[in-house]
Amino acid sequence: LNPSYNSKLSQKNMKIICTALVTLLASPAQAFAPQSSSIKPSSTRGSHVVLEAAKDDLIEIAEKSNPVLKYYDPLQLGSTTIWGETNSATIGFLRHSEIKHGRIAMAAFVGYIVQANGIHFPWQMSFDGTPFPANAGSPPEQWDALPDAAKWQIILFIGFLEWFSEAAGKHYMRGGKPGAFPNFSDSDLIPHPVPLNLYDPFGFSKGKTEAQKANGLIKELNNGRLAMIGIMGFLAEQKVEGAVPLLKGVVPHYDGEVMAPFM
Repeated sequence: LNPSYNSKLSQKNMKIICTALVTLLASPAQAFAPQSSSIKPSSTRGSHVVLEAAKDDLIEIAEKSNPVLKYYDPLQLGSTTIWGETNSATIGFLRHSEIKHGRIAMAAFVGYIVQANGIHFPWQMSFDGTPFPANAGSPPEQWDALPDAAKWQIILFIGFLEWFSEAAGKHYMRGGKPGAFPNFSDSDLIPHPVPLNLYDPFGFSKGKTEAQKANGLIKELNNGRLAMIGIMGFLAEQKVEGAVPLLKGVVPHYDGEVMAPFM
């Protein structure tokens, strides 16, 4: 990136951004709990037990993730059903959706800051010697400058991960664990060996206790919510100057269409 743009994302400005995002963490957020896989409905009474268990977990996670706000569900999403599914399956869907979008937002937020500071891989982007478009401007402008072939590689790879997560393992709406990404090594859907899994490829989490994993879940939820606010704040300010007062003058205006990949 050019020096004038890089200077805008100075350490002082980044401290302001992080402080603002931390204060927003206390804003209302729905904490959907994982469905209980140890209880299976076999009757009307059994279904009621599953519903109550899922709702209890829902409240517990909400209180842990935000002790000030606690359980807050103005839209009654924790009691609704979708697509003719049970309430337990609905909670599993919504819970999985929140975790997944939080992870995507965390990657996007960190990626935005990295690209905004002109950081990129040291090698050439393509075999013909074309470099990464680090000098194209802000992160959205760098995306616009990518060749169509590069964009399709990224989109198709994400599509593959989405398909695999839905097709392999126990589904999160059928008793599986919301947020869990199946291991490549445990599936027969891939016709050749894959040396590393997407989640915990080096096995750092294998020795963690259930209490440590539960604590990590709360951290992931809160970090994901904060990252969703953060990345949307960057993009909103780039499109509508002054939309996020604390970012005014920190990120440049963007004349393109941030939703272009989805249109």
